[in-house]
Amino acid sequence: MEIDFNKNPDGLVPAIVQDAKTLKVLMLGYMNTEALEQTKSLGNVTFFSRSKNRLWTKGEESGNFLELVSLKEDCDQDALLIKVNPAGPTCHKGTDTCWNESNTQTYGFLTELEETITERMVAAQEDQSYVASLFKKGINKIAQKVGEEAVETVIEALDTNDDLFVSETADLLFHYLILLQAKGYTLDDVVVALETRKK
Repeated sequence: MEIDFNKNPDGLVPAIVQDAKTLKVLMLGYMNTEALEQTKSLGNVTFFSRSKNRLWTKGEESGNFLELVSLKEDCDQDALLIKVNPAGPTCHKGTDTCWNESNTQTYGFLTELEETITERMVAAQEDQSYVASLFKKGINKIAQKVGEEAVETVIEALDTNDDLFVSETADLLFHYLILLQAKGYTLDDVVVALETRKK
């Protein structure tokens, strides 16, 4: 790693801190050569504090350390991307990030879809949607639908119509998300189960 600390007169480079798992940006700090070396040796992110005018290991007072996962320099070698495992809230105000955002795992559109399914499950008695109708019919009907969609996916996988295969796969995933909700689980639970199998 060859960071050019001489580009700025103060010898500091910006260090963007990102959660290694959720990929949420947690904070921005500044590093000089000593802060970078101490980060590598300690395994916890250390900055140069401009207000304290000294090296400062994040969490030294709160206990909310940022465990180093990886370091990357940018294309101009004058900024760092630091991936971490945070041990608690990152911001000194007690929030997950310095932008007052929740540091939770999301899966893009699938998370939005999960939220919609949850809303329809909660309002199942008043809601007239297809999802609500499945929840009204109960777990047996939901499980049956997952089975039907799984069989249809297998049939299309053995055929040559790619569009139908993708469509059936989408139906299977959609009904699987409904089944997860009906059983009180989310994609997070499935990801955790898969991570435990990682070798």
